[in-house]
Amino acid sequence: MGDRYALLCAALTHMRQLPQTQVIAVSSIYETAPWGYEEQAPFLNGAAQVRTELPPDGLLRRLLKIEDRLGRTRTVRWGPRRIDLDLLLYDDVTCATADLILPHPRITERLFVLVPLAELDGDLRVAGLTVRKHMAALSQEPGKQVVRRWGPPPKCVDSVFA
Repeated sequence: MGDRYALLCAALTHMRQLPQTQVIAVSSIYETAPWGYEEQAPFLNGAAQVRTELPPDGLLRRLLKIEDRLGRTRTVRWGPRRIDLDLLLYDDVTCATADLILPHPRITERLFVLVPLAELDGDLRVAGLTVRKHMAALSQEPGKQVVRRWGPPPKCVDSVFA
């Protein structure tokens, strides 16, 4: 909801300010139909690779605080929202707590997650699958999810790579 691009830029700016954390790479932006609750505007999706000294649960807490700062409210599961930041992977860590499951439990089902991840690292392996190969297989399934490149990596993060 709102200015999707500006919200992505704001989220990335906040991520760059996290302690002991550096944004290493950011994917292009992709537009997709909404997932779960379909009566809403299309989503913009992307992925960011970060290097951090924060533990996984600490990083997740910081991401949730960024969502709160940007006006996220939780009313309808998968419903309209201003921003949604997910912790998908954390090195080779696997965990399942009440607050965090790593790798993200639906990562291999969602092309809108796999496509930006493959752009960052197509040889990345998740749950024993190579992201690029699994993405190709998913894109051939009937009723496939359509992921359309919307634009290049946000300009708001260019200074990260300077």
